[in-house]
Amino acid sequence: MSCWGGALRAPPQLFTPIEVSPPLNYNFPMSYEGKAKIMKDGPTEGTMIMYFKDDVTAGNGKKKDSIPGKGKINKAITLKLLQLLEDNGIETHLIEDIDERSILVKKLKIFPLEVVVRNKATGSIVRRLGLEKGMEFKRPLFELFYKNDELHDPLICQEHAFAMNLIYPDDLLLVRKTALDANEILKEYFSGIGFDLIDIKFEFGVDEKENIYLADEISPDTMRLWEKGTQVSFDKDVFREDKADLLETYREVAKRMGLKVEGI
Repeated sequence: MSCWGGALRAPPQLFTPIEVSPPLNYNFPMSYEGKAKIMKDGPTEGTMIMYFKDDVTAGNGKKKDSIPGKGKINKAITLKLLQLLEDNGIETHLIEDIDERSILVKKLKIFPLEVVVRNKATGSIVRRLGLEKGMEFKRPLFELFYKNDELHDPLICQEHAFAMNLIYPDDLLLVRKTALDANEILKEYFSGIGFDLIDIKFEFGVDEKENIYLADEISPDTMRLWEKGTQVSFDKDVFREDKADLLETYREVAKRMGLKVEGI
């Protein structure tokens, strides 16, 4: 049986129509510093500069370090993957490259949601549901997490998101489709360079005209990559679990992507 109540049938309608009263609970961002990036106003109206720091955190910030060069690698990886998605019809916040640590992006209202797409079971879903690590899902799973550090980014369902005015139902439909499409593009790309894409986190936002874009970075900080056919990690799990050197791991990902990061 599927989660829709049928073995092979897709739902005729993903969401129960409900009324959501504006305004939604998000605003256009000001300049701010996050765990791994700094966002600041760009040179023109409607733009921001996304600057990649060398900081790395895990366990909701409980474990942290600064690794020289990590920001440069993540910036290079993010730029290439955003360009890849754009080339395949996914609208992202990317505008242009700036320098070795910075990208110019659209200024968006970011939905306070982490969108996770899972191709295989690992991490929190294994702990929550008792699944076998590495179990491949018949089709990718789409999950929502409420972005709230104090609550440790809890898993929520669509009705929670609507009740809390985090996103409109029609917008969530588009976010879901875009996330699943982006996952397929990236899964195929990484397969071609020797990796299995296990899961990935996306963020989305809207501009002043209410156009929705895929936002944030796409790097080994925000996805899990395993050596193809194995469970050997090439992502932030090497830091979370003290399994390998993070910089060397990220370097290998960049190398297979054909990226040369100066000074790293």
